[in-house]
Formats: sequence, structure tokens, C-alpha cells
Amino acid sequence: MQTVRDADGETYLLVKRSAESSRVRDPATGAERYVDNDQISVVDGESPLATAASGVPEPVRRTLGAVRDDRSLGLLAVVVDEGPIAAIDLLDAADMCESDLHGTITEFRAAGLVEETEVAGRRGYEATAVAVEALGLLRDGSADEADGVDEGDGD
Repeated sequence: MQTVRDADGETYLLVKRSAESSRVRDPATGAERYVDNDQISVVDGESPLATAASGVPEPVRRTLGAVRDDRSLGLLAVVVDEGPIAAIDLLDAADMCESDLHGTITEFRAAGLVEETEVAGRRGYEATAVAVEALGLLRDGSADEADGVDEGDGD
């Protein structure tokens, strides 16, 4: 597999090349199509795996890089859904020891998913817009998720 670019500057993954045409895949949609070989050029130095990943929204890629397991994903969901939340309340809500909680929150902060804030005079954390968007996309494909308001049918 190689990264290729067409005359319009769009980037694709080269799936298969024949004498006159090539099958390319759009990393954002996964859709494949055939194009004439003279319409594309190989992009040297660009990883095809990085090109494939570029089709995943950036907030989701950032979140996937910071989340190690279900517990850490759950911790991020709690901060998104209940935040801003005091650190002491987060410790009570989580089934993690203080050290693991602190380490995970530090990773989230480094990834730009949570920010330190003050909650009722105590140190706490709140989700960034990136985390809110990522959780919305992961939950149901909507970047509008996690606003804390149920917009259901009114039941």
C-alpha cells in the first residue's frame, strides 16, 4: 500500500495498480474507485498507515492515543458527563487507586482532553471541547453529544 495524491491535492491509499488504472481508497470514507494512473502520483515519505488513520476524526485519534482500557475510557466519560468534577469526588466515583487515577488524568491532560479547574474551592477537572466531541463521535457518531441535556422524545 502507498499514499497517493490526485491533481486536486486529495490524498488516497493506493490499493492496486494495473497497467492503465489504479484502485484507490478514500481514507475518510473507505470508498474505493478506479482512477487513471496519470491522474495520481505517489507521495514519498508519507506513511500509508498514517494516511489510513487520517480518515478518523482528530479528536477520536487523540482520545484513542490517551485511553488504555475500558476503565480509563470510563473515567474520561465521567469527566465529560459529570464535569467539572472535584478530584476528591472523582476518586470516590472511580474504581482506581489514587496513583492510577492521577496517572490517567495526567495522560488526559497531556493529550488535551481534560483541564484542571477549581470546583467548590477544590482542585478538579473538566473535559475540553476535544474530549466532548470525541465521546460524542464514539458514542453515536454525533459531535453534539455530552452536553448533559437529553434531547429525546420528552418522556
